[in-house]
Amino acid sequence: MSMFEKLLTMELHYEEISEQLSDPAVISDRAQYTALMKEYKNLTPIIEAFRAYKTTREEIEEARELLDSGEADAELREMAQQQLEEAKAVIDEQEQALKILLLPKDPNDDKSVIIEIRSGVGGEEASLFANSVYRMYSMYAEAHRWKLEVLSASPTELGGFKEISFSVEGEGAYSRLKYESGVHRVQRVPETESQGRIQTSAVTVAVLPEADEVELEINPADLKIDVFRSSGAGGQHINKTESAVRITHLPTGVVVECQDERSQHKNKDKAMKVLRARLYEAMQQEQNDKIASERKLQVGSGDRSERIRTYNFPQGRMTDHRIGLTLYRLEAIMNGDLDEIFDALATADQAAKLAGQEQT
Repeated sequence: MSMFEKLLTMELHYEEISEQLSDPAVISDRAQYTALMKEYKNLTPIIEAFRAYKTTREEIEEARELLDSGEADAELREMAQQQLEEAKAVIDEQEQALKILLLPKDPNDDKSVIIEIRSGVGGEEASLFANSVYRMYSMYAEAHRWKLEVLSASPTELGGFKEISFSVEGEGAYSRLKYESGVHRVQRVPETESQGRIQTSAVTVAVLPEADEVELEINPADLKIDVFRSSGAGGQHINKTESAVRITHLPTGVVVECQDERSQHKNKDKAMKVLRARLYEAMQQEQNDKIASERKLQVGSGDRSERIRTYNFPQGRMTDHRIGLTLYRLEAIMNGDLDEIFDALATADQAAKLAGQEQT
């Protein structure tokens, strides 16, 4: 089936959904209506682009018929030639846009995410940069009116984080943040450096799609749950009750701790959310490993050991090593202005996938 035929079939289906959405029986069935509305919303940009593409094709056909007829006067022929050139100028772009819209959608794109940031090489400076990266994502989430909630954190006495995990809830959160997994390197003069020497430090970031209970069933018998007293930086007790929770998934050895809440029940809920996301990611990673070609089409492997970005403070420069993007507006980036980076990564990912499709 050609792309045009595929799109015609999709357009018919789109029109059928539109009719169903006005059916009182469907409107009264909340689950069916919600499912159809979601499908309608996902198809709308494709169908709108397809209809614009069809209009351009018709304009080209009309202009060619007029030019080939031999009956038009000079003025009409000039108008037809102009119409043909204008339509030809846009149809290739429209076709390319449709190819991108038809690329298989990442099933996790609409999900919320859990982000884990851990300090790496660089001691206290790495912990301070972990806080800077957390702030960067917090400001990005706030700008998009997404809900951010800290799930667990290990603060340091100087205001950094050895590690911090947090959820970001909002439509399309994963589609924007999924390229962030990897090593983020910083080059700057640490606050603790009296000689003004530049230090290189690093943090690792993991972006996990949040998994629903339906998608990933965890057997309670596979869990070992321990409770203990919460403690903060310097070993100070946050409270004197055993409210902190540690969950170990015995089959995989994955361990999650949460101690931010005073309630043991709330800490357990948060820890289970993180555990579910980690196991879901591991399951997906296993599937991706079986499809090596698909991994090659992605921007970066998502491997946490891969150095993906450098933030150079003395030069005010950010470089994304995967796509060779360098921007000299580091202050704005650290304040959450990340859309230009995410757009460039998404475009590179789409181009790689399109190239892969054309080779097959």
